[in-house]
Amino acid sequence: MIGIIESDKSSNSSMQAEAAFPAPVDRLSALFERFRVRARLFHSGPLCGTTRFAAEPGRAFLHVLRRGDMKVTHRARSGAPRELTLSEPTLLFYPRPLEHHFRNVPVEGSDFVCATLDFDGGAKHPLVQALPPVVALPIARVDGMEGTLALLFAETERLRCGQRLLADRLFEVLVLQMLRWLLDHPEHGELQPGLLLGLANPRLARALTALHERPGEPWSLDTMAREAGMSRSAFSAAFRDTLGTTPGAYLLRWRVSLAQGLLREGAAVKHVSDELGYASPAAFTRAFTQLVGESPRSWRKQG
Repeated sequence: MIGIIESDKSSNSSMQAEAAFPAPVDRLSALFERFRVRARLFHSGPLCGTTRFAAEPGRAFLHVLRRGDMKVTHRARSGAPRELTLSEPTLLFYPRPLEHHFRNVPVEGSDFVCATLDFDGGAKHPLVQALPPVVALPIARVDGMEGTLALLFAETERLRCGQRLLADRLFEVLVLQMLRWLLDHPEHGELQPGLLLGLANPRLARALTALHERPGEPWSLDTMAREAGMSRSAFSAAFRDTLGTTPGAYLLRWRVSLAQGLLREGAAVKHVSDELGYASPAAFTRAFTQLVGESPRSWRKQG
């Protein structure tokens, strides 16, 4: 009996520790399975003088400085720092359209690679909305990133079969590594209230990941709070403070974003309604119209 009691105590302690420190969850896979990102390499090699990158609607940029120094400038009141000075290997990410200029002394060996990124949903991609205008991340801070870059630069140094496709995939790996680092170090990312900050919170991340993975379940405030291991009131307050919206409003926006993707692919309104857990196509149409301002059929006709 003593052995059983000791085992129960150990089990209780383990359960209490588990409650205090929620088990980690995969916070990014469900997002990128639903909203993909596609990278395309467009520059590799030295970068000399002044280079301007125009803001292109719906397009993001990812630049990697391998070695050398460089100054980066942005327009006033753009939301980004007026000037950045890079003096170590750095990943520079622009999640939304933003004009930027690179100025550097023509020094041999100042290696550079650039890619454009297209996120499903463009500027309305849930993570794109949650990121600052520019992320400048020293590569040495991120475990594993140097290995990815070694493969990337090896691919760009000489032409081989499948070079462009492999380089594009490696840029997508860099995006995931960067986002993973930001989730683990939210205090260094200057994150504003939004999804990324929510995913950085261990308890909220459990509820958010569940919503992302199972959007068609009959979610209520109670079931969301239960996923997070919190009371209704504590969950609701923490969600609003961290994401800047209510759990119900976030769920509606997430479902409508998924619906728009399905509608673009030609899915019928009834199929979308069933997939996302609505009681009827009429109920889905009301929810869609509430957020978008027009019915699913009208929205699809607009292209």
